[in-house]
Amino acid sequence: MSAKKKDLLTSAMKRTSEWISSQEVSSDITVHVGEASFSLHKFPLLSKCGFIKKLMSESTKDSDSTVIKIPDIPGGSEAFELAAKFCYGINFDMSTENIAMLRCAAEYLEMTEEHSVENLVVRAEAYVNEVALKSLSSSITVLHKSEELLPIAERVKLVSRCIDAIAYLTCQESLFCSPSSSNSGNNEVVVQQQSKQPVVDWWAEDLTVLRIDSFQRVLIAMMARGFKQYGLGPVLMLYAQKSLRGLEIFGKGMKKIEPKQEHEKRVILETIVSLLPREKNAMSVSFLSMLLRAAIYLETTVACRLDLEKRMGLQLGQAVLDDLLIPSYSFTGDHSLFDTDTVQRILMNYLEYEVEGVRLSNNGVDLAGDMERVGKLMENYMAEIASDRNVSLQKFIGLAELIPEQSRVTEDGMYRAVDIYLKAHPNMSDVERKKVCSLMDCQKLSREACAHAAQNDRLPVQTIVQVLYYEQQRLRGEVTKDADSPAPPPPAVAAAVLPPKLSSYNDELSKLKRENQDLKLELLKMKMKLKEFEKESEKKSSSSTISTNPNSPISTASMDKPPLPRKSFINSVSRKLGKLNPFGITPYSGRGRTKPPKDRRHSIS
Repeated sequence: MSAKKKDLLTSAMKRTSEWISSQEVSSDITVHVGEASFSLHKFPLLSKCGFIKKLMSESTKDSDSTVIKIPDIPGGSEAFELAAKFCYGINFDMSTENIAMLRCAAEYLEMTEEHSVENLVVRAEAYVNEVALKSLSSSITVLHKSEELLPIAERVKLVSRCIDAIAYLTCQESLFCSPSSSNSGNNEVVVQQQSKQPVVDWWAEDLTVLRIDSFQRVLIAMMARGFKQYGLGPVLMLYAQKSLRGLEIFGKGMKKIEPKQEHEKRVILETIVSLLPREKNAMSVSFLSMLLRAAIYLETTVACRLDLEKRMGLQLGQAVLDDLLIPSYSFTGDHSLFDTDTVQRILMNYLEYEVEGVRLSNNGVDLAGDMERVGKLMENYMAEIASDRNVSLQKFIGLAELIPEQSRVTEDGMYRAVDIYLKAHPNMSDVERKKVCSLMDCQKLSREACAHAAQNDRLPVQTIVQVLYYEQQRLRGEVTKDADSPAPPPPAVAAAVLPPKLSSYNDELSKLKRENQDLKLELLKMKMKLKEFEKESEKKSSSSTISTNPNSPISTASMDKPPLPRKSFINSVSRKLGKLNPFGITPYSGRGRTKPPKDRRHSIS
């Protein structure tokens, strides 16, 4: 059929449809779409819809009015209503909100060029290519609407075209896209700069409306077009915050989530973790901690949780205490409040990474500073969990022993954790208390901590004596250093000559001397207490011995005898001199010359 004849036929059909509408001709066909029903006319529908024409040819011809059912048309009754308007020639607006269902409904109803010129398929395709795919927001909207129209939307390649358009347009808009790979070695430096000031593109919020499978396909297409993976961090953060909203991951309690919704969020979380950038510092530690809590709460795969633990271990130096306070999500009463096993694995990952970093690099200054921060962080964590009575001694000691000694400049943090643990567990035995106190090095305690420990009744006596001894040694060394230094000028001259720092140092030194005297008195008191305790134990043992053998003659004789006089100093000295025999003279025995005593054979006297 020539183009001229097609145009004449189209104009004739249009005039016929208008005449039917204007004359209010009674309908001769009823179409049921879902719960809605449409009373229409055969002629406009059959002239453009191949699907309805096929249904009419298969139906019986007993009556003038025919009823057909279309239960599964894409877009439902709304899409069929727009397609029917198109068949009648009634004008309506095509937009990004309805173009996806119009294109899929036209495909389903077979509204192609075989049945009419410039049919709905051609008109919808023209709008998609010339309008919808030309802007980023329109492409995202069409893709979002297409998610409800599967599988027809995939069959007409509407989904794939939208994904390709989004990937192309985002790479044009974003600063993270670079087609060349010459700067791939500087990725970590760029990531560190971006982590300080995270850049969120304006289109990142639009992508959060997509379903997780479409979102994943978009990000993969973006990376295929040259989008840098570390640039996906802000996009993933926005999507995770929106899709995982409502989870009770910051406290204990029974799960308030339906199984179906839990499964959907579990799939979302596992997909997000698989898309995380591999570069260090691409994601913040607080965001990784939030993902890890959600992974434990939703019971994701072990691989997903271990991946998050490893990522947190690599950046543990940037973490704060709240990032490690992960609830245990155990709903029985005999479990601890916090998940200490997870934190222990995170610390082990950090130590493994630090050992590898020291072996491969020579920049030990940064590693030492980072390890010192981690040491303080872990001491604060130990103090936080120490108040929990359900934390066992083995867990507490095992976690404390993992903290490197070189990361602990002072032992004040560890002493604080130990003191809180002893206070929360008052029923511990002496052996267990000694094990806990052995975690800290008393030589590294500050003066304030030593003063507190000297009066702490929860510590074992041996630990208190050890603290006092080391503090006395330190003060003695400071006094010795001060004695070796030149004599200070008179007070009047010192006030005029010495700078304020040196005068304050002298005041501090005098204060230390007074504290030294106080510590000496405390040490003497402790020694006296120990001696009294030993005397009492000896009296108890002697009394028990006497009481058990009342008829023994030895015991009665010993009680009847008066006490022997003490040996005087002169008697003991004379006896020792007599034993020495300085002249080497032996008594005469009548048998001639005898050999010298055995113990004098090698004497030179």
